[in-house]
Amino acid sequence: MITGPDTPELLRAAVRNNAEWCAAVSGGGTFTADAWTSAHRTPPYYPDGVTLTPQASAGGLLAGMDTRSPGCSVKDSFAALDLAPAGFEVLFGAEWIHRPAHAPAPAASVLAWTRVADPGELAVWEAAWSGGGEGTGPFHPGLLTPEIAFLAGRSGDGRVVAGAAAHRTGAVVGLSNVFAADGTPGDEAWSGALAAVAGLWPGHAVVGYESGEDLDTALRHGFAPLGPLRVWLHTA
Repeated sequence: MITGPDTPELLRAAVRNNAEWCAAVSGGGTFTADAWTSAHRTPPYYPDGVTLTPQASAGGLLAGMDTRSPGCSVKDSFAALDLAPAGFEVLFGAEWIHRPAHAPAPAASVLAWTRVADPGELAVWEAAWSGGGEGTGPFHPGLLTPEIAFLAGRSGDGRVVAGAAAHRTGAVVGLSNVFAADGTPGDEAWSGALAAVAGLWPGHAVVGYESGEDLDTALRHGFAPLGPLRVWLHTA
């Protein structure tokens, strides 16, 4: 884990970036000093609430969310809450990660990386991200903004075989939804996506969160852990 005077600031930047990404994908929600919440059910894979400070209270957070319909979830950004009394269970744990702006350049990619330019390309990207599924993903054309980039790694025949989503807020870029398809190595997706981010927003640190093998891959590509988080799912 990174330790030093900048660690709290880096962690806050990563958390805020992710909350704003969740708000963009979900189409709104409400920010307070301690949390972002959505009163309506968010798209699949996205939380209904994200804590922004370790001091966020369970009561204040849950008051802004719909806990009555199935699927309510919370990103406990500092692994500081106990939501079990409210009928939640821990779905998984992960680590916030950070790659400094001055980190060495990633390895060259054998794929051709481009930024998704229109809704048609976004649909193709999403189909590759989901493994060929259609109409089930959370990504919509409203996300095609100057501060958000869907990055597509294409093979020689033009197929999207790797990709990632990047979202800039302030001095950091959040990298998420990194994927590799059709036998493409995961390391290829990470190195290509990081190179694309550096080309779009030079001099920016890259943040995000990962777990398991994806965390191991991110660490190989110059990231370091910042701190733990937990995702809770309402089951009662």
